Amino acid sequence: MIKIAVLVSGRGTNLQAIIDACENNFIPGKVVCVISNIENVYALERAKKHNIPNFVISHKNKERIEFEKELIKKLEEFKPDLICLAGFMRILTPYFIEYYRNRIMNIHPALLPAFKGLYGEKVHKAVIESGAKFSGCTVHFVTEEVDGGPIILQRIVPVEDEDTPETLAERVLKEEHIAYPMAIRLFAEGRLKIEGKRVKILY
Repeated sequence: MIKIAVLVSGRGTNLQAIIDACENNFIPGKVVCVISNIENVYALERAKKHNIPNFVISHKNKERIEFEKELIKKLEEFKPDLICLAGFMRILTPYFIEYYRNRIMNIHPALLPAFKGLYGEKVHKAVIESGAKFSGCTVHFVTEEVDGGPIILQRIVPVEDEDTPETLAERVLKEEHIAYPMAIRLFAEGRLKIEGKRVKILY
């Protein structure tokens, strides 16, 4: 059983997917804490409904390192094996990344390495405007390069001619809710091996 900490900034639909996957034993693990950098987001309500310890650590009026030291102090109360970013709207510094090296995952709503550094509807708008025929989501380990860490899993959706950023986002989100728990499960089972920029899945 691995201990998972989830960092959030918004609605928390991926958080919900992770909680559900733990509760139905798809993931051999448990969400031990949820931390948001923004007050009153719905993700915190989701944590409360499942009796998961949840906290707000604001980034406002703080140096990045000061904020991250507070974050680490709280996280270390729970000794997590894995940190999952689920709509966490902060770029982490090398200090934080080094502290949890190869133990931080993120999900990106496009097929990396394309459309790096974009988030929310900006990604889906860019995908549609590019003329791409496919989009999807990518679960990757977090490194110092934004959206540039080793890729664990990707799931693909078609881009339809009549798509809007909203309709594409909805289709991609469904795949996110499948991909993220799958990636976490592989991590929990010790089946992910990082070799440079590649992640090998061990069988």
